[in-house]
Amino acid sequence: MSELAIEARSLVKRYGDLTAVDGIDLQVASGTIYAMLGPNGAGKTTTINMLTTLVRPTSGEARVAGCDVLRQAEQVRRRIGVTFQDIVLDQDLTGRQVLDIHGRLYRQSGELRRKRIADLVDLVQLGEAIDRIVKTYSGGMKRRLELARGLMTDPTVLFLDEPTQGLDPQNRAGIWSYIRDLNRQQGLTLLLTTHYMEEAEALASQVGIVDHGKLVAQGTPADLVAQLGADVIRVRGDGDSRHFVATITAMPFVERVESDSDSSNISVYVDSGSRRLVEILGASSGNGYQVEDVTVARPSLGDVFLHYTGRALRD
Repeated sequence: MSELAIEARSLVKRYGDLTAVDGIDLQVASGTIYAMLGPNGAGKTTTINMLTTLVRPTSGEARVAGCDVLRQAEQVRRRIGVTFQDIVLDQDLTGRQVLDIHGRLYRQSGELRRKRIADLVDLVQLGEAIDRIVKTYSGGMKRRLELARGLMTDPTVLFLDEPTQGLDPQNRAGIWSYIRDLNRQQGLTLLLTTHYMEEAEALASQVGIVDHGKLVAQGTPADLVAQLGADVIRVRGDGDSRHFVATITAMPFVERVESDSDSSNISVYVDSGSRRLVEILGASSGNGYQVEDVTVARPSLGDVFLHYTGRALRD
């Protein structure tokens, strides 16, 4: 297999007049974890659906595990595992039956299925629960069963669409541990979508930010954060902030100023937050804007996300 486990060029998907994915170029190296971030409706799930052969691209091309997603769809399916954003399990089967049926669909022998199930039950720590009806499982147990199902065919590439959505912190941390172990011990390539910035920072060696169907930023979490500047001073206040924003924007040490749509929360990116704080606060004096709260912090991946996608709510 080539050094790239996933490669997409000018990938486009249109539904009538709606362009869900608009020319995405993507390269994911073998043996890495790639996190795709984006607001609701940005095109993340559609991109995964094309890479996993569930949806035909309108144009462009993609290869997964060395196989073309259009001309070699069957070979792609044999080399990948997928867990979906919504839990998709037969509630009236036992966990063991769910895994066994999945192995049968891939024509695995009985001996191989039994061995894979035993190994995976140990991996995701389902224990005796594997023989219980799925409807009795908690949300975290169902996610772990889905992860085991995605691994049942010993894939080269694993796609995880919002793998920890709706889980409590303990279960989320458990899933993170399994994902890291799969990557480190088995060299598995993973592409995951997530809304959790801390999840991307904890797991991914590469992050891509998707907005309006385009890949608007890509790099390591550390590199993306570094591009925003040294420190961010976050100011929350009341009143007309236009004069305040204009004043601080003109300061030579201010790299960038961002604010909410109502301008009540303002983020000021500077070379040194502690050194510049007094001057920033001084600019608010007597101009109709009353500062109510201020914090100084290093930029985070969340700041990167908001920088590229904006702060407006998405449906």
